[in-house]
Amino acid sequence: MPRLSFLVRFISIGVLLHLYVGFRLIPDLPVAVAGKWLAGLWLVLSCLLIPPGMLARRIERQPLGDQLAWTGLIAMGFFSSLLMLTVARDIVLASLMTVDAIWPHTLDLALWRTGSAAAVPALAFLTTAVGFVNARRRARVVTVDVPLSNLPAGLDGFTIVQISDIHVGPTIKRGYVDAIVRAVNQLEPDLVAVTGDVVDGSVARLADHTLPLGGLRARHGAWLVTGNHEYYSGAHAWIEEFRRIGLGVLVNEHVVVEHEGAKLVLAGVTDYSAEQFDPAHRSDPAAALAGAPVDVPTRILLAHQPRSAPAAAAAGFTLQLSGHTHGGQFFPWNLVVRFQQPFTAGLAQLGKLWVYTSRGTGYWGPPKRLGAPSEITQLRLVRAP
Repeated sequence: MPRLSFLVRFISIGVLLHLYVGFRLIPDLPVAVAGKWLAGLWLVLSCLLIPPGMLARRIERQPLGDQLAWTGLIAMGFFSSLLMLTVARDIVLASLMTVDAIWPHTLDLALWRTGSAAAVPALAFLTTAVGFVNARRRARVVTVDVPLSNLPAGLDGFTIVQISDIHVGPTIKRGYVDAIVRAVNQLEPDLVAVTGDVVDGSVARLADHTLPLGGLRARHGAWLVTGNHEYYSGAHAWIEEFRRIGLGVLVNEHVVVEHEGAKLVLAGVTDYSAEQFDPAHRSDPAAALAGAPVDVPTRILLAHQPRSAPAAAAAGFTLQLSGHTHGGQFFPWNLVVRFQQPFTAGLAQLGKLWVYTSRGTGYWGPPKRLGAPSEITQLRLVRAP
């Protein structure tokens, strides 16, 4: 019942937003009546396509589910830009009307209305096309130096390659994952960290597409923690599957890594919200350190959400690697995410704790990235000056 109520609200809000765009743009479009009817028809189709696109991961029948996801999520990405640009247009027109009221006849408001009404869908199409290309190409490699105090000489230059938020599902398949794995292995890292949200669907449907992750190679192995989407998709089954293909999964626990005569503690916690799905999986950075050697100062935590940082700092970690935010993925979500997470992207510091937040290696929802490029992150530990 709660899911049905949410779906009804989601569809109702979507209909109202489509009506707003239609009433604000269609009357001013510089096209014939037939063209305006076509624009209205597109908005009706958009209303009909977006909900199935969002729910497609639940559709067992294939390839129908994937086809609905592609059409619905692309339509969603386009409408998101169309809506934001329509709002921006209304703000500009309101400003121009104010200018015209103060200095009458200095502006041709009719020309501004028709010109901007045509520009909005054109810009929405352009941003959607550019965002699609950005999302679908293989994530670029980003190199980041992390200065750590009391870093042993043997760990100076230690490399961790982080991938996060791949979201294997209706629009991200094995070929996409293969390309990521090849790029990671070419970097020859000391350790690979996979910080959650690997999947959007069940093991039965997606195991073949996540199989390439078993080919990740690093001197000290590839280690993974769960994200919120693993819990939407059956976390226990996925933990078993990840372990089966050779990944180390850290569930509020740690391992000690020995490298060039030095040691570091690598710990991992379940997703920040995991307790809502399984009370036994409550995310606990302190518990992840239980029994760790007290004389090892370099302590690294893998935690899907940046919100784990205060507890990680209190537990005595020196570096936390997170994802979840996608860097906002595209406007306006890059602004919204700041209200939900303490860090959006990149390297930041909370007291003595360094936090690196990945923008993600895949994408979620619409295949669209603007201003928040996907990344494969090569982190290099260096001694703080």
